[in-house]
Amino acid sequence: NAFPSGLQVEPKIRNQVKSSIMATNTLLILTGLLLSTNQHAPTATSSPAHFLPSLNILPVAMAVDRSKFRTCHQTSFCRRHRHGKSKSLYDYKLDAGSVVFHDWKSGDEKEPSGAGGGAGASGLDGSSSRGGLLSSLSRRIMGHLGDHHDDDAAKNGKDPYVRGPSPIMTANLINVAPFTSSALTAQTYGNGCGDASSGDFEESLQVSVHLHRDGVARVRIKEVLSDGKESVRSVPRWTSDELVLNEEEMIAVERVQVISVNPLVYDKLSGTTERGDEENEQEGSEKQNYFNIFGGAHKALPKKEMETIVTSLATRASSPNNPFKNSENYIVLSYGTPGSAEEWKLMLQLEPFAVFFFRGGMDAMGPPIIAAGTSGLTHFEVRRPKECTSGGSTGNKRKLTEGEVESVVDEDEDRHKGKEIVGYWEDGLAIYADGSREERKSEDTTFAEKVSEEIDDIDKGEGRSRRLDETDFDTDGLWEEKFGDHWDSKPNGPMSVGMELTFPRSNHLFGLPEHASSTQLKTTTGNNHYYKEPYRLYNLDVFEYELDETMALYGHIPLVVSQSTRTGTAGAFWFNPTETFVDVEEVLETESTDFESRTHFMSESGIVDLFLLPGPDPATLYGQYARLTGRTSLPPMFSLGYHQCRWNYRDEADVYFVHSKFEELDYPYDVLWLDIEHTDGKRYFTWDDKLFPNPTAMQEKLGKDGRRMVTIIDPHIKRDPNYYIHKEATSLGLYVKDKSGNKDFDGWCWPGSSSYLDFTTAKVRSWWADQFHYDKYKGSTPELFTWNDMNEPSVFNGPEVSMQKDLLNLNKCEHREWHNLYGMLFHRSTSEGLIRRNVGENVRPF
Repeated sequence: NAFPSGLQVEPKIRNQVKSSIMATNTLLILTGLLLSTNQHAPTATSSPAHFLPSLNILPVAMAVDRSKFRTCHQTSFCRRHRHGKSKSLYDYKLDAGSVVFHDWKSGDEKEPSGAGGGAGASGLDGSSSRGGLLSSLSRRIMGHLGDHHDDDAAKNGKDPYVRGPSPIMTANLINVAPFTSSALTAQTYGNGCGDASSGDFEESLQVSVHLHRDGVARVRIKEVLSDGKESVRSVPRWTSDELVLNEEEMIAVERVQVISVNPLVYDKLSGTTERGDEENEQEGSEKQNYFNIFGGAHKALPKKEMETIVTSLATRASSPNNPFKNSENYIVLSYGTPGSAEEWKLMLQLEPFAVFFFRGGMDAMGPPIIAAGTSGLTHFEVRRPKECTSGGSTGNKRKLTEGEVESVVDEDEDRHKGKEIVGYWEDGLAIYADGSREERKSEDTTFAEKVSEEIDDIDKGEGRSRRLDETDFDTDGLWEEKFGDHWDSKPNGPMSVGMELTFPRSNHLFGLPEHASSTQLKTTTGNNHYYKEPYRLYNLDVFEYELDETMALYGHIPLVVSQSTRTGTAGAFWFNPTETFVDVEEVLETESTDFESRTHFMSESGIVDLFLLPGPDPATLYGQYARLTGRTSLPPMFSLGYHQCRWNYRDEADVYFVHSKFEELDYPYDVLWLDIEHTDGKRYFTWDDKLFPNPTAMQEKLGKDGRRMVTIIDPHIKRDPNYYIHKEATSLGLYVKDKSGNKDFDGWCWPGSSSYLDFTTAKVRSWWADQFHYDKYKGSTPELFTWNDMNEPSVFNGPEVSMQKDLLNLNKCEHREWHNLYGMLFHRSTSEGLIRRNVGENVRPF
């Protein structure tokens, strides 16, 4: 009866509301029983029915405020590329003449400009010493103390960011589309630098292939760097290898056999060529170098045999979207143990560029276990200037000035009605000086209904976009983007990357945590898709999130795993920490009863860095993944027990009362947690000396009974000049900066006005770890451990209750590049601090 008569409500929504009402009824009955113990409350026989009229509004009040969180349609890069809307702007060809093979085993620096190398990790002191398990753990947690971008390779045109095994081969990718994304920019904003139809807007990329001993194949695509300091592509894009990858266990393969009958590639690999003896003799030393690299494996493979192998694999990989053309269009890298399940083949298709990953020897049948780029959805928005000034028109669509932005913002309705704002709550709504709070907007058409209408207009209910000849290219939000009251200046313009991955003969995909949806991924596009929105990977503090949704939550891991009775277990790790949307689709294979699963990854920035995991079973696959990103640390034994936590324990007496009651009732518990109210005015690493005057004795009391205590410590720091943490962090320059890079960012969280530490920088992580020493964290003991929270990061007055994307870290890198890493790095720094405080001891952190 909570719904007005005649209102059509989806069964899922109706069930959610029923659950809310049932839970509310239970709460009201309990409330009535509690009130009955008070002499001024209703009697024990009184009915709580007088509460029930309010039930009609409770389901609405309990739901997430979706207007505060973006959808794909409200996000310019996702809107541009979803459903292949930008497909005609990108058509990549691997230039066979640019292919170079490298001596990956010796770790030499022979690769061409920008390919990168396998730089070793250094210890906390900057040395290359590897010294024991604790040192290894510290290196994994903290990385280099220095700036990991200050590498000599950067000065030599190399990529200073890449870590792990060196590439086995590199080559150039060229966008041969007749009309490219860069040309579209010139058409939209003015093309004074040249003719959009000429070569002035050529988009060149570089692909590198790295192969690991356990079968993992890495395909890394980035921009070709330009000469000159003034170029927008003079330095590599920021990537996070050192912060994420487990370099010590990423071991290169021992032996690789390269198979190709493409004339430009075969000529480099064969012992003889079809040219004259004199030319062969002149090139003998070069060819001998390739023999040394590949162990002379190619001497035993005549060209005809190579062609048989390539043709067989290409035929197995062919599909209506990607038919087999000719055997010269492929390069095959074969590695592992020949003739066994641990033999793998990575096949690169030259034009259009695509990747196919096979498991097993040549007697294996069936399609590849993973294919990438086969539907033409690969895109890489290279950096380009918005406007050209060397002559010609600069167009009418210029960058908005600050004044113009302010005037546009002023056009919005003043939602605060002139009230003075004194703070913000966790849901992002303002708190006013008169004690009132901002109310959520109430509209005739709900936000969810509006979004649904917009999406239906795009995909027609069939998961497809309009054809490109039905609509213009979407150029909104290329350089500036607005959401709510917040503007993203996007000084570097469009930088999105994306690629589709196909898992043949599989209709069971898992992964892409964290979402409040089923473990098995459900479809977001295609016929009869379950969700209308793609899975979103962007860490957010979502207050009162909903179930069975693809909207972003607190943390994200861009790993997808396929499980199939036909192809076993296989997976892909999309190594990109920027905001990412992922579409999932199931398609019936042509002339077959088998389904294939497709995923389309679309990221706001970064590079294409794809790790293919061959499995073949779940245990093996997760071992491969652990060698990439690190193994889960064993927790301390006490943490496996029951933890008691509530908001909030009032004081030490309250703690002792709860503790004694557990003892009295002989109810086992191992840990008691304290929320933010235990601090001195929400200043972390402090205690309220009136409510918790003896924290050391309190912890020791719990410790004697075998219990531990946990206190909360968040990454936002109260902007109080007398607070020692803030004072020191300010003087050392450890905070995230505003978009100018000159001022510390000021955001709002539990303490009010707050600064946020830059955990992407090693010196900040090391400084933070030192704050956990017993002599610095007064009142802490070996029985005290840590609860990290609000590290999405959560900013109550920020866009989507988080940071603006154009804020800068200490290396002048925008927040959009490292948003999804912030919480992980915060946890790592705290973990290192709990290790450091126990000098010479082996005490597991928690």
